[in-house]
Amino acid sequence: MTKPGKRDFLTLRDLQADELRALVARAIELKAMRQRGEAHRVLEGQVLAMIFEKSSTRTRVSFEVGMFELGGHAVHLAGQGSQIARGEPIEDTARVLSGYCSGILIRTFGHERLEALAAMAPVPVFNGLTDRYHPCQVVADLQTVFEVRGTLDGLRYAWVGDGNNMAHSWIEAAALLGLELAIACPAGYEPDAGIVASARQRMAETGQGSLELVRDPRDAVRNSDVVSTDVWASMGQEEEAAARRQAFASYCVDEALLAEARATPTAKAIVLHCLPAHRGEEISAQVLEGPQSAVWQQAENRLHAQKAILEAFLDGRA
Repeated sequence: MTKPGKRDFLTLRDLQADELRALVARAIELKAMRQRGEAHRVLEGQVLAMIFEKSSTRTRVSFEVGMFELGGHAVHLAGQGSQIARGEPIEDTARVLSGYCSGILIRTFGHERLEALAAMAPVPVFNGLTDRYHPCQVVADLQTVFEVRGTLDGLRYAWVGDGNNMAHSWIEAAALLGLELAIACPAGYEPDAGIVASARQRMAETGQGSLELVRDPRDAVRNSDVVSTDVWASMGQEEEAAARRQAFASYCVDEALLAEARATPTAKAIVLHCLPAHRGEEISAQVLEGPQSAVWQQAENRLHAQKAILEAFLDGRA
């Protein structure tokens, strides 16, 4: 099932700016088609292998349902219960699965494992999440912002919390689309310096976008239109949870912090969280369930964003 000129979706850097905007627009179109009950089965006969070495709810279900609704099929491989858990090299898995399937999704720990898979697989490979990036989630996040605000441009975006894989993908989105992004992290939990430097270099070259790193979350949220956060301890960091709770104690997106965000007579800032959420830690229950939360719309949009990504890369549109 080798495809000449295959493209992978490992990070947002695998897209041009117009391609990312097109994915967002297409996700919105596919959502409207689904709401109208229109069938769109462009991936008839195609199969997506899905390797999950990290647990998942939204990524697994959105990709599996997405493949079904596009006319294809998805095969789920857990780490345990497959030969991967017994030490089969990821490169061998890549070659075998490529003989059966049209594409491979992997959700794993080290980003280098994803890269090794993609280097050997002759079919498109999709990043379902690594410790370094979470690009599929940010496509859904951008879709949500566009749906609520009608644009991605002219807005100020704030990230509050850990400089993790989500922060890294937001940084890449800001560099690609020329967004104004402020990130608030405690000392020792900043995003990767190389990712920051690369984004700032692109912004300087294009003359679009800005990236600000601050300590005080109020400085990031002040006058922001979009406020995003994530758990303080991601999968694989459970042993650091106590230390992280102490370090991030003042980084909860609560009503007091949200009051710093931009508010106009016609629009208030929206809040995003990629879930699962720890109420009372990185976000308060009042904000998560409040009128400025777009979190549940954001979660639903994983399905539509995934369908746009699958259509683009498996149907030859990328």
